[in-house]
Amino acid sequence: MAWLSKSMKMGKSSSSASASASLLKSLLCRPPRSSYSSAKRSSNSSFKETHDVVAEAEEEVEAASASSGISRPLSEILKELNKRVPDSLVKVLRSENDFSIKYVPWHVMNRILNLHAPEWSGEVRSITYSGDAKSVSVVYRVTLYGTDAEIYRESTGTASVDDTSYGDPVQKAEAMAFRRACARFGLGLHLYHEDMS
Repeated sequence: MAWLSKSMKMGKSSSSASASASLLKSLLCRPPRSSYSSAKRSSNSSFKETHDVVAEAEEEVEAASASSGISRPLSEILKELNKRVPDSLVKVLRSENDFSIKYVPWHVMNRILNLHAPEWSGEVRSITYSGDAKSVSVVYRVTLYGTDAEIYRESTGTASVDDTSYGDPVQKAEAMAFRRACARFGLGLHLYHEDMS
């Protein structure tokens, strides 16, 4: 955070901000580092690769942002969030009936928000169990703060209480609600359109 106070005191121009946005775009849109097919990658190496690409982008954008500050107009933030998420960051979930769903993991969406809208906030608005106690629903709100305005989107995620295949039901419902709230800003929205076709 020391770089933030220095950059605010220095009063640098916003041209550096557009340069850092271009840098981020080139980093997030680059092809995966590995030449192996995704079928041959283990889940650990795939996670590490995703982590490395996003971490590298964060470091370079943070360095570029040091001279320009982190706040930008909301329209610029939304423009960046509406860009296609690189395929290397997209995962596929397969159900028992061989139905597949493409999604961006919540932790990757979190990092993308940190890159493009570092002053975002998120909160769980409610947790509600169904009357028969077989499912839980979570309402999540994501708020973006720009230099000219702030905007929020809310969404709901629901998970079966009986499904404990990974994580607990509240965590699953929260992650689903978070991803959907981000999609309402345009982040990963293209995946919903691809599933419909």
